[in-house]
Amino acid sequence: MAEATATEEVQGMDETRKRLKEIYSFTFEKKEKVKKTETKTQKNEETGEDEEVSVTKEVEEAVPYRIVLKQPNRRQIEEAELEFSVEMSNCVKKGILTKAMLAKKYSDTGGLLTEEDATSLSKAYVRFGELTQESQKIQIKSKPSKEDKEKLDSIAGEIAILRKNIIALETSYSNLFNHTADIRAENKVIRWYILNLTYIQKDEEEEMTPLFEGNTFEQQVDRYYELEEEGDEVYDLVGGKIATLMSFWYYSSGAVSREDFESLDEDIESGEV
Repeated sequence: MAEATATEEVQGMDETRKRLKEIYSFTFEKKEKVKKTETKTQKNEETGEDEEVSVTKEVEEAVPYRIVLKQPNRRQIEEAELEFSVEMSNCVKKGILTKAMLAKKYSDTGGLLTEEDATSLSKAYVRFGELTQESQKIQIKSKPSKEDKEKLDSIAGEIAILRKNIIALETSYSNLFNHTADIRAENKVIRWYILNLTYIQKDEEEEMTPLFEGNTFEQQVDRYYELEEEGDEVYDLVGGKIATLMSFWYYSSGAVSREDFESLDEDIESGEV
């Protein structure tokens, strides 16, 4: 009986994975009070015969949960891109410069950022945007071809090199770039993805539910802050990990393998990240 139950659970998980295309998923344990029923034999005082008696008691044990980061569909990608554009526009209206504007400013006038670095960053930002759009167009295809997959691998390689160069340059001027419109917009989009793509599944339950429930983005944001401020046990256990994994996926433009995620997961668990 136990083997049949285990098989059913695995089949349930597989069916869930088919319905929800995953970016990545991981499991964790949460201590909960559960009811356990035990059967023991005791003597009936009236008849003097042994009989089986069921006893139910409440015990605390580690219950496994699964967190799933769902693959966004075309509409969700478009909504996230809109969030980015709106936030960028709002920031610019408030006088907050974009990275490209800041780099061009120092390229034209000199100052803290050298002309060579400013020019390199400006070109890198443009190319990064082009590659990101190209990657997203391939990812939202329902049936990508072999050529598409090869192209995606090529883009991923170029993005990795490009991002490494960008980070190397930006690190030298971290205080300068940390407060640009791009950073604010990127943080907004990453949070949007976290709120809309994160699902939780309790052990033995086939159905998943959104970790951050709400009918609108604003309601989801409110729920996000509620969990954070109330010290919710689940959020405390996995909140930081979800943010790290989703940021990794976003900044890689989605061109990362499960092995890449597993490696990052191990680094998170070992405290290296």
